[in-house]
Amino acid sequence: MDNQNDNLIEAEELVELVELEEENNLTGGNYEFKESSGSGLLAEADLPFRHLKVMENLKSSEIPAIILDKRLNIIWENNSYKTLFLNNKRNLPVNMVQDFFPFLTTERIGIIYKSIRNKVTGYSFKIKVESKHRDRLDIIANLIINPFTERRITTEKDSIPEFFIGIFDDISEGNKALLEKTFLSLLEASKLKDNDTGNHIKRVGAYSKVIAIHLFNNPSYPGVNTEFIENIFFLAPMHDVGKIGTPDDILTKPGALNDLEWKIMKEHTINGAYILRAYPDPMATQIAIFHHEKWNGTGYPYGINNTDIPLPARIISIADVYDALRMKRSYKSPFSHEKAIDIITKDSGSHFDPDLVNIFIENNSKFETIYEDLKDS
Repeated sequence: MDNQNDNLIEAEELVELVELEEENNLTGGNYEFKESSGSGLLAEADLPFRHLKVMENLKSSEIPAIILDKRLNIIWENNSYKTLFLNNKRNLPVNMVQDFFPFLTTERIGIIYKSIRNKVTGYSFKIKVESKHRDRLDIIANLIINPFTERRITTEKDSIPEFFIGIFDDISEGNKALLEKTFLSLLEASKLKDNDTGNHIKRVGAYSKVIAIHLFNNPSYPGVNTEFIENIFFLAPMHDVGKIGTPDDILTKPGALNDLEWKIMKEHTINGAYILRAYPDPMATQIAIFHHEKWNGTGYPYGINNTDIPLPARIISIADVYDALRMKRSYKSPFSHEKAIDIITKDSGSHFDPDLVNIFIENNSKFETIYEDLKDS
């Protein structure tokens, strides 16, 4: 059984644990489904006209919305929810936990259950939820759950709503834009300290994305999903952001660095991880601190080797070196595309992850195109 099916089974078991005690006290509240449509819609005869009107309006709304039963089963979803959560081909009902696994833990489910059964809360609840899917960016949203009808299920102590409506206020894009703007300002500040051009860091991001896209759908790299690809494209240019703390006389020194200067220069990896630690994806710190590690363990700052080096750092290592070889430096003339390929190929298994070098070779023409399109003027 694959991981996705395992997750669904765990989600179902999670709900069973939370609702077990409640289930013995609930009576009635049966509902029907439109078997002919396969959509999981409530039978129209079961609902007053005004509720049907709400559902009709929500169908074409840009706001994702769902209708839940007392067990948090999704029994209806509008088109926006289907599109956002990539659920166009499934049949309802399904439990809400499945769409937010593993974020909706036993503890969180328990809090929701208690709130929507509590008269004091108005049988309502609001929670920030997160959803991950390999084929789209992660979603962070506010979920507001309110009673949908006046119909009640009788318990020993009270009566609770039979159905609930869930409205999603998607905050992913706004938060991400603000976060990226903040870190881009740090990147701009670091560029003032370094001789590398803005085009260099753009190219490193583009090269890294090429390799990441090639790893997508490769069973050996299950962590490479849409979010990974977009994050590495955004974060790769920040690999040297730690140089913002490196003295100018070391960064701009035309000749070779002495031992003390080289020790200070190496600290930009640790400084970068410190700067990027506030970014919510661990890829940020992995890139900063490990992009100078080598496959054979002779890199810095920690001398780790092989797959102990996080995948994003191994990808960026190739991208950064390729671009450094192609660029003119104060101590070297620019190398040709062919010469850069030759150098990286020879360092396969020593400096670089050999599997990633093979991908680089397969896609070398894309690297050349990126360099030419974003060439320094």
